[in-house]
Amino acid sequence: MSAFSLRLATVLLLASTALTAMAETPTYQRVDFSTEVAREIANDQLNATLSIELSDKNPGRLAQQLTLAINDALKKSDAYPTVKASSGNQQSWPIYGSTITSSSKLESWRGRSEIRLESRDFKAAGELIGLLQEKLQLNGISFSVAPDTRQKLEDTLTTEAIDNFRTRADTIRKAWNAKNFKLVQMGIGTAGGNMPQPVMMRASKVMDAESAPSPTFAGGETRLTINVSGSIELQP
Repeated sequence: MSAFSLRLATVLLLASTALTAMAETPTYQRVDFSTEVAREIANDQLNATLSIELSDKNPGRLAQQLTLAINDALKKSDAYPTVKASSGNQQSWPIYGSTITSSSKLESWRGRSEIRLESRDFKAAGELIGLLQEKLQLNGISFSVAPDTRQKLEDTLTTEAIDNFRTRADTIRKAWNAKNFKLVQMGIGTAGGNMPQPVMMRASKVMDAESAPSPTFAGGETRLTINVSGSIELQP
């Protein structure tokens, strides 16, 4: 027998063996389904942005004034250890005015600088925001679920969702009078809990300290959902 014939015979033998094994392997009815669990969770993290806008003919002096204002706000924030404060965006732009010849003339510079607050202590954050509004504008506040809180709830809901999936699989098995079932594949998805919930608060001007009492905040809730989908094979 030639080498070619030997190789051909080997290939045919392997193919025949594979087909025989496939024929002997029982096939069962496959069922695709999903289960879902959801829970409302309190938003426990506050995020706020305050800013100041100033004008000056000297851009260097303007930058210095903005820096001093933000540094002063950060210093005041040190008295509130449960509130994380950090400097945000700072920018400046030229202000042009029209002359008799309609050509633009640089008149001054205007700049804006931000401070950002993050806290799970709403009371302290409210007091600090009220204090900073003596000189700064409140641009916006949002609430969200803190990362560690979200992770703990996700772990709990994932366990519940998988238990529900297993229970549902057994219910399907009983309905089809099958003796057992085998898990083919399973996927886990998460939805909700990651989008900040904005609070419609926006200051149009710097408020006087006496007219700006410390705000009281309610963070609201977010719905977190865990979905488990997969396939099982029923075994007679």
